[in-house]
Amino acid sequence: MNHIISKLLMYGDMKEDSILVQLADICEALEDKQTNVNRLRTRLLVQVKRILQVATDYGFDKNIWHNYLTYLLITNENPFTITCEKVGAQDGSVNDFVKDDFAAFKELFDYGFSELESKLHTDCFTRLSNYKAIQKTEFMYNRNVSEKIQSLSEQLEQADSAEQFFYIVTEFYRQYGVGMFGLNKAFRITNNEADGAVEIIPINNMDRVVLDDLVGYEIQKKKLVDNTRAFVDGKKANNVLLFGDSGTGKSTSIKAIVNEFYEDGLRMIEIYKYQFKDISNVIAQIKNRNYKFIIYMDDLSFEEFEIEYKFLKAVIEGGVETRPDNILIYATSNRRHLIKETWSDRNDMEFDNGIHHSDTVEEKLSLANRFGLSIRYSKPTQKEYFYIVEELAKKNGITMDVEELHKEANKWEMMYGGISGRTAQQFINYLQSVQ
Repeated sequence: MNHIISKLLMYGDMKEDSILVQLADICEALEDKQTNVNRLRTRLLVQVKRILQVATDYGFDKNIWHNYLTYLLITNENPFTITCEKVGAQDGSVNDFVKDDFAAFKELFDYGFSELESKLHTDCFTRLSNYKAIQKTEFMYNRNVSEKIQSLSEQLEQADSAEQFFYIVTEFYRQYGVGMFGLNKAFRITNNEADGAVEIIPINNMDRVVLDDLVGYEIQKKKLVDNTRAFVDGKKANNVLLFGDSGTGKSTSIKAIVNEFYEDGLRMIEIYKYQFKDISNVIAQIKNRNYKFIIYMDDLSFEEFEIEYKFLKAVIEGGVETRPDNILIYATSNRRHLIKETWSDRNDMEFDNGIHHSDTVEEKLSLANRFGLSIRYSKPTQKEYFYIVEELAKKNGITMDVEELHKEANKWEMMYGGISGRTAQQFINYLQSVQ
C-alpha cells in the first residue's frame, strides 16, 4: 500500500497519524520477518476502529472501506478541488496529475487485504467490505452527508479507469462542492481554545423545513425568494431584515430558503451578537469560495449600552475592503429599528463631549436602513390564525371537524401565547400527541 500512497500528489498531503499512512506502514512492516505479529495486529485494529468511528459519525453501510476512501476524496480541500467546486474541472495540465492520483485511489479501492489478514490472523477488512450498520436516528449522524458519500462510493466502485474516476469525482465537485462547505448547508462559528482562532463548523442536522411548511405570508416569502434567487444567480441583491411579531415564521423562512437553494450553492453561517467582532475574520475565510453565503443573525436587537451594532454596521457599509459579492446578511428581529430607544435618547441635550443625543439616536436607528430589503411579518388575524391551523391539520392528517378545530385552537391560543403561526404549530403538535 505504501507504493500506492507515495504516488499521490494533489491528494498526498497526509499527516503521519492519518489512517491511510498508518495502514501503509503496517503493510510495509509485514515484509520484515522480525516484526512482532501481535503488536502489528493491535496497530491494525486501532486503525480499523478509527474507520468504524468515521463510519458511525456518517452512517456508512455496506463497503465502508470504499465509503472511507470516498470521504477522503470529497473532504480534501486542495487547490484543484477548490477550483472545481460548483464549476467543475477546467482544461489544464493539472488534470493529468489529478488523474494519476485517481489511478492510485482506484488501486486503493481494489486493494486486496487477503495477505495482510492471513499474516495477522484477522478478517477485519473482509467484514468492512460487507458491513451491516445498526440503524440510527437522523439526529445521531448527518444524513445529508451520509447519502452523498454512499451514493458516490457506489459509482466509484463501478469505475473501470482513472478517466472515469476523474469524471465521476469532478462532477460531484461541480454539483455539490468539496469539504465541509460542499457537504453541509449551515454552519456556526467558534473560537479555537488553543489559539483563539475563529473556526467555522458545520451544523449537522439542520431543520429540513421548506417554504410550503410556512402557511400564509406569501408576499413575504416571494420577496425573500426573489432576492435570494438573484443572489445565487450572480445578480445584485440586498441584505435582508425580517422583522415583526414573534412566532410568525421569520427564522423558519430563512432556514427554508437555505434548503431550497442549497443545490444552487447557497450556504448559511449563523453568527450571534457576541461574535460580531469576528465577522471580518469569517468573511476572509469564505470570500474566495465558489458558494454564496448568507450570514444569518437571529433575533437581532441591541440595548442602548451595547456597541456590537458598530461591527455589523461597518460590515454592511463596507470599510477599507468592500464586502464580497458572494456574501449577504439576513437577520430577523422583533424590532423594526433593532436598537431600543429610550426617553433619554429623545432629549437633545448635549453630552460633555458636545455630541447631541439626536446624533446618537440617528446613528443607532440608521442601522436598520442599511438593510436594503426589510420584510414585515405581522401577527395573523383571528381568521388567518384559523386558516393556518386548518392547513397544518390537513398536512398532518388531522381530520377533526372544522368548527371543533377552531374552538379548540381558540382555547389553545388563549392559554398558550396568543395568536401566531408558532402557536398554531404547537396546537397541532398537541393534537398529534393525544391521537
